[in-house]
Amino acid sequence: MIFIALFFALEKLSYALKRWPSLIRYAETGFLPIDNNPVENCIRPIALGKKNWLFAGSERAGRRAAAIQSLLGTAKLNGLDPAKWLKETLEKLPAWPSSRIDDLLPLAPEYIQTMKTK
Repeated sequence: MIFIALFFALEKLSYALKRWPSLIRYAETGFLPIDNNPVENCIRPIALGKKNWLFAGSERAGRRAAAIQSLLGTAKLNGLDPAKWLKETLEKLPAWPSSRIDDLLPLAPEYIQTMKTK
């Protein structure tokens, strides 16, 4: 019994040592999250529905569905209402200049400002 407990302890220590640079980066920065639960929670509906999306009609349609889901998930992660963002974007799109298409991405206004100042 003690041997098994020791084996598992060594296994966990080995796991931590293999990821030492990431562990140090986490400990030194102070703002990195310890896990990726927000991302996992965001993609959970996609994972749950993937059986239904196996029948998107074609590979091309599946890629389109994945792109739309990514945009909606990005909007949600940036604190935007995905339905409202999509509605506004689809209304703007016909007259929007292609040279400014990145301005329609579902990013938080603060993030857009930081990107413009770089």
